[in-house]
Amino acid sequence: MTETLKAIGSRIRELRENSNTTIEETARLLKVPVETYRSYEDGVQDVPVSILMEIARKFGVATELLLTGEEPKMNIFTVTRDGQGTEVERTEIYKYRSLAGKFIHKKAEPYIVTVVPRKDAPSNYNHLGQEFEYVLEGSLKLTIHDHEIILNEGDSIFFDASYGHGLQALNNRPAKLLVVVM
Repeated sequence: MTETLKAIGSRIRELRENSNTTIEETARLLKVPVETYRSYEDGVQDVPVSILMEIARKFGVATELLLTGEEPKMNIFTVTRDGQGTEVERTEIYKYRSLAGKFIHKKAEPYIVTVVPRKDAPSNYNHLGQEFEYVLEGSLKLTIHDHEIILNEGDSIFFDASYGHGLQALNNRPAKLLVVVM
């Protein structure tokens, strides 16, 4: 995980430096504190997907390039076969598999996310945009803006991602979701 975060941070730093943009300018654009942005570049803090999407937009690259170092090329359609797709372990709790990584100029990022059970409370994230989550397997608790919502297999939720939110797998079993970040 740490190596993945460091690689993502390195790619972000390289894009920023190649565009002659300062850390302060980029942090202001992303609406995050300078220290938070610096921790993204240093690879010590997980970068929310919507922040990655905004960085990609700013620098004119695909989000997939930030995640994997590879530029997508498909522009009419892309097929991701069962069990395929770029897997990115960005945190110990959440494991992501991109479902449209080879498609260029996406307006949304679809992922299969596996939430690993943990005893401690989930970390809360907030980011620009909206998010859709559909539970494929298991049960989980979504905490969002002082609300706790239990979601079971087949349940879904759509929400404003600018409010702090976090997921916790229940029943000591992983939960698997389809997540679309817009």
